[in-house]
Amino acid sequence: MIDNVLVAVTLVATPAVLAALILGTMIGIIAGALPGMGSVIAVTVCLPFTYGMDQVPSIALLLSVYCGSVYGGSISAILINTPGTPQAAATVLDGYPMAVRGEADKALGWATFASVSGGLFSCLVLIFAAPQLAAFALNFGPMETFALIILALTCIASVSRGSLAKGLFAGVLGLFVSIVGSDPITGDMRYTFDNFAISAGFDVIPVVVGLFALSEVFIRASEPGQAAGRLIRYAGMKLPSMADMRGRWGVLTKSSIIGSAVGALPGTGAATAAFIAYAEAKRTSRNADAFGTGEPDGLLAPESANNAVTGSALVPALALGIPGDAVTAVMLTALTINGITPGVRLMADNPSIVYACFIALFAANIVMFLLAFASARAFAFVLKMPESLMMMGVVLLSILGSYGVRGNIFDLYVMLCAGLAGFALRLFRVPLAPVVIGLVLGPQLEVSMRQGLILTDGSFVAFFQSPLALGLFIASAIAIALPLWPRRSQNKHDT
Repeated sequence: MIDNVLVAVTLVATPAVLAALILGTMIGIIAGALPGMGSVIAVTVCLPFTYGMDQVPSIALLLSVYCGSVYGGSISAILINTPGTPQAAATVLDGYPMAVRGEADKALGWATFASVSGGLFSCLVLIFAAPQLAAFALNFGPMETFALIILALTCIASVSRGSLAKGLFAGVLGLFVSIVGSDPITGDMRYTFDNFAISAGFDVIPVVVGLFALSEVFIRASEPGQAAGRLIRYAGMKLPSMADMRGRWGVLTKSSIIGSAVGALPGTGAATAAFIAYAEAKRTSRNADAFGTGEPDGLLAPESANNAVTGSALVPALALGIPGDAVTAVMLTALTINGITPGVRLMADNPSIVYACFIALFAANIVMFLLAFASARAFAFVLKMPESLMMMGVVLLSILGSYGVRGNIFDLYVMLCAGLAGFALRLFRVPLAPVVIGLVLGPQLEVSMRQGLILTDGSFVAFFQSPLALGLFIASAIAIALPLWPRRSQNKHDT
């Protein structure tokens, strides 16, 4: 083993690999910060450039793009209230409020620290617990995945500040939008009104960009007199001190564990991990009442969780040949092109390459930490523009991002409608996050439920006969009941 590790270190410590790490991380951060790009597009765009590269540099390039893009989504989420990637949707909830009150430098510092910590934690998990996590992932069938998504949906209650009814309405709205289009099992059209453009459903990116970015532009345009109070000014990034982290290590560790566990499950992804971690953090944090107003724990939880997915998502990809998410599916293609066959024989047949992947992922997180300061200063320069010009830039990026996903003009109409809907929801103080939660998790929820019902001949009772699924259902019930308990106790006390 030691010999293989030394060979792997030699393979990574070359100018070509180091250049790939730096370039890939830079591309990833930029792609993640631009609404509409995202991890999948960034990695896919870089895939053709790996054809003429050696094995380790090509893998290092894709891994660094992956890590950088997941982190990059938090930058736009904090500074312009627009998650650059769906994984950063939960980051908006506390990141942007912190930036609005003049602490954008601290918000970026919290997000960066959490992202790097979660990423490094997942590297350790990947190195020491890959076989165990792979075996654990095999226990998750459709019923267990359905129960896990139900647990993730309970965070709707956590992010519905002020009115649970409005939050539930927003969540149901997101779930409804997610099922528009073709049925994933039968292929039948649903709610398309004979419009071919809707047959493929609504892509997540145009909806998210419209809900957050375009609605923010509409809000600012409707209140021009308050522009000065909304300007976000900062000079760079301020990392949290050890004193700031006092009492928060538990949130960081637990969220990293959640991200690592969820990332190892095929087909789940970083967005699911981020929402579960956010809900769990709010349930147990000593500052639970401050969530949604700029609470650092609300940044630590989702950012450490979604970045912890980057390493653990490689577990089923490398150990079983099963992609943990869409990005690792692209990476499997790169491995195959380079003559590496993922699966149970990978560690035995190519141990040096596997360890090189581990070391490259670890190095990518270190490079990401160093480049984060440079990217933060670049965005600080952009934010010095007058608000009118900055909002024009947001609109332009929204248009390019929404159109660039599928090259479909229809997505621009979707973005515009989502922006108007987001503007109306914000006027009536309906939270936007539950809409995104329902939209992101809805397809996974439906597919896993339908597959489970097929396997059990339509018996939903069988879902509760799986010990793992039953445990997740119980955890969901507890997560729903706990926020209501203080309210009931308060009502009894008042009477």
